Amino acid sequence: MKKAKGPFSERLVSEPPGTAESRKTDHIDLAFRSQVRANELDPRFFYEPLFSAHPQPGSLPVTPFLNHTLSTPIWVSSMTGGAQWAHRINTRLAAACRAFGMGMGLGSCRSLLTSDEHLADFAMRPLIGPDLPLYANLGIAQVEALIEQRGLHLIDELLKRLEADGLIIHLNPLQEWFQPEGDRFQQAPLRTIQRLLDAAAYPIIVKEVGQGMGYHSLKSLLQLPLAAVDLAAAGGTNFAQLENLRRNDDVRDHWAPMVRVGHTAEEMVGWINRITIEKKGHLHCQQVIISGGVRDFLDGYYLMSKCVLPSIYGQASALLRVAQESEKALHDYLEAQIRGLEMATAYLRIKEDEKP
Repeated sequence: MKKAKGPFSERLVSEPPGTAESRKTDHIDLAFRSQVRANELDPRFFYEPLFSAHPQPGSLPVTPFLNHTLSTPIWVSSMTGGAQWAHRINTRLAAACRAFGMGMGLGSCRSLLTSDEHLADFAMRPLIGPDLPLYANLGIAQVEALIEQRGLHLIDELLKRLEADGLIIHLNPLQEWFQPEGDRFQQAPLRTIQRLLDAAAYPIIVKEVGQGMGYHSLKSLLQLPLAAVDLAAAGGTNFAQLENLRRNDDVRDHWAPMVRVGHTAEEMVGWINRITIEKKGHLHCQQVIISGGVRDFLDGYYLMSKCVLPSIYGQASALLRVAQESEKALHDYLEAQIRGLEMATAYLRIKEDEKP
């Protein structure tokens, strides 16, 4: 028989010497360790292998979000600011955002309201570039105080110095309550947010910090002219728990049950869908950042697919962990997550949307 020639035949039969034998040996050695039991299968998806070729790197559709275009639907959720490592971490995260086309929320910028001492730790616009969303971040307690002191111009000045697109308000009543040095709100946070919206000329995102929000809070926020709501659901870092563990007084054990209240991202996405249907889509806020307990690209893909409002997903601790390690570790992590998203988009459909 004549040996086949040409590029197609080479693709069909050519293989580096020894590769096939090595692969088959691996298959034999690993076969009994490679069984996935029925009760270990992911119940959220239909796996549909017929309808797509293997996706090429960069094949994710672009995502319009916050008046920008993202190549990757991942948001760098706000990290704690002001620590000694803030500059190194923020620069690595901002550079990664530029490389992969993602948006970024900064950690708390409270220290920058009255001083530029730590400005270089947060001034990430030169690194992230002009075409991606970059948001500053303040607590609801600081916003309340600035309103009462007629100091809202300080936020405008902060955003200009950072060249930020807008402001994230982190909503954290439980964290402040548990924190020994915590602030006490004098007004309901909803009232403070409404007052800022009346005065502000910049986009505003509202987020929780690890407990998530109930149905009625979500409904109230989605009816406001916010740029987005960031869920910051239970399942990630629980800052109420963190602050309670910092306490060394007698109330720590008495208050401990309160750290277990909250809502998951999946629960909150279900409520967002219900609210959208109830309001027939007539909501002022039309964008969602799904964060809190989003462990990987499959969680992100599932929750974005399930949400009826335009959404991306955010991560904080997972990105923080690899960014602390090295630039390469961060790049490799994001590369793997994005390739996973491409595969999920090609071959998975969520079961709520499609019936067999």
